[in-house]
Amino acid sequence: MEERSFEEALKELEEIVERLEGGDLPLEESLQLFERGVGLARFCHRKLEEAKRRVEVLVKEGSELVPRPFEPEEEGGP
Repeated sequence: MEERSFEEALKELEEIVERLEGGDLPLEESLQLFERGVGLARFCHRKLEEAKRRVEVLVKEGSELVPRPFEPEEEGGP
């Protein structure tokens, strides 16, 4: 998936859902949109998990919130 913001990916995912819910698409196009939507959903999920871990890093510093560099974990697989 190309580099994009969470908000851009979410907007595209919402558009795909609307098109699929319309039910007016040929089967092949529906499948292509569904595949794209799954990829976008995974991308959004990864971004949310990264944000969650960044917040946890800040909170775990005790009573002081001290920002530290965050390195996202590499995820393998398809």
